[in-house]
Amino acid sequence: MKKLTKRTKEWEKLVDKDKKISLTQAIDLAKKLAVSKFNEALDIAIMLGIDPRRGEQNVRGSCSLPHGSGKSERILVFAKGEKEGEAKEAGADYVGGADLSDKIKGGWLDFERVVATPDMMREVGKIGKILGPRGLMPNPKLGTVTFDVKNAITEIKKGKVEFRSDKSANLHVTCGKADFLAEHLVDNVKAIIDAVIKLKPSSAKGVYIKSIFLSTTMGPGIRVDESSLIK
Repeated sequence: MKKLTKRTKEWEKLVDKDKKISLTQAIDLAKKLAVSKFNEALDIAIMLGIDPRRGEQNVRGSCSLPHGSGKSERILVFAKGEKEGEAKEAGADYVGGADLSDKIKGGWLDFERVVATPDMMREVGKIGKILGPRGLMPNPKLGTVTFDVKNAITEIKKGKVEFRSDKSANLHVTCGKADFLAEHLVDNVKAIIDAVIKLKPSSAKGVYIKSIFLSTTMGPGIRVDESSLIK
């Protein structure tokens, strides 16, 4: 507890949550504050100028990070026949159909991403109430409902991340690890911002990106000057 208090006091000296700094400065500061024994993830939190009560204004999408996310995610694929073999060859961790949905109904959730071929969506629909709230439901707009399972798996392994706005109009995305080169983290963050901007709902009025904060797993939020990232 004393160590945490000491660390918090150190943060207060270095981080002014009301002051906006450049992305490069924010990344350098976040890396400096990442002193845990494990390699902390670097996350970006974006507050959007949308009305989350209106379905058409909810923002959901994906982005391929130029330098990957640094995360190793277990991929589950719903496929059969030739596509089942293709998924296994591409490196999927789990491949199947009704056998997998039955395991999930029983409480098994040892995976982070789900891909499905279109002809398997009826089976996936049976567990939609389990996958949906956890952000695991395959979606054609995200490229996770496709017959090209090889490409979908390859993209995820390369660092394709998904994001969606929550009930408070915020979205959170992992953009890398604390030990990444600063310039690589800059590239990843810019790719995320560009992807989010392209998904701006036509009915959303006023300022779209209200604030951007950067933080490591155990670190404080560092406010980024969003004007420098919006073209």
